[in-house]
This record gives sequence, C-alpha cells and structure tokens, in this order.
Amino acid sequence: MPAPHSRPVIGVQMFNQRFSATRRGARLARLLASLQLVEWGHPHGTDDHDRATIVVAELTANAALHGCVPGRDFALLLTYETHRSVVRIEVSDTHPARPTLLAPTQDKDHGRGLVIVDALAISWGIHDRVGPGKTVWAECALSTGRATGLSSPCASVDRVPPGAGLPF
Repeated sequence: MPAPHSRPVIGVQMFNQRFSATRRGARLARLLASLQLVEWGHPHGTDDHDRATIVVAELTANAALHGCVPGRDFALLLTYETHRSVVRIEVSDTHPARPTLLAPTQDKDHGRGLVIVDALAISWGIHDRVGPGKTVWAECALSTGRATGLSSPCASVDRVPPGAGLPF
C-alpha cells in the first residue's frame, strides 16, 4: 500500500507481500502471484501468465532455499507497467550471498533456477538492498491489453450464460 502522502503512478499496478522463507512460503508466493496476474488480465494457461509464474516460482524458491536467514522473511514485489507491457518481479531476502548463473550439468538435478529465469525473462539482475541482503529481479513481457484466454485449455468449453437454468 502506498504511503498516505504518495500518489499512485498511472499505468503501474503493484502487488507487494512478505512470506516466510520456507517451501510453503515460496509456494504461497507463486500462487498469489498467479492470481494477481489473472486479476491483471493474463489468465491461467496463457504464455504471459505461465512465463511470469515460472519466474516467480524460481526466484521465490531460491529465496527460501538459498537466501534463508533464520527468523527472516523474503518479500515479493510485482510491478505491472501497463505502458511498457512488462511485469517486473522482485524477490528480496536478507542473506548477503548473491546468486550466480551456472551452466547446468546433467549429473545434477538442481542449480537450474537462474538458467530458467534467464531463458524466460527479457532482463534480470541483482542489486543490493539498504540493510542486509539483496533483491533479485526479472522483467517479463506481457501482451498488450487484456488477454482473451483463448490459449487456455478450457477456452473451447461451452459456457452457461449467467442465470440460465436458475429457478429465480
């Protein structure tokens, strides 16, 4: 929520929440980010929605697994810049170590999070925070306007008109 003295920026919508630095916290962050993307007009099953949700999942999983400092949470900030058709995903934690992009190897089943982020995001990076820790951010392109959801697997299902078949 913006401070009482600040004004919202036209064309910018935000979601900001803190989560426990646990697997459950990372999962909840992903689910809430997914719902927020739907609210912003990018339905489940669309490329825009799925791309951004996967990036959120990878960054929040990294914060919970590698950025975990006992007793400290991580924060998720989504900023939807409608004028640029971009969602910026920021995940902040209090651990001082900065993640590195590693080449994946076939003999390990982990260490691919930033490789996935690098493949899906139009840009990403890391910056230090005021106080302990860092923020890992990524930007994902979104289609302009409200998505129709035609790429959703349920898009071809016949819909019952509102109120049809109701006794009142």
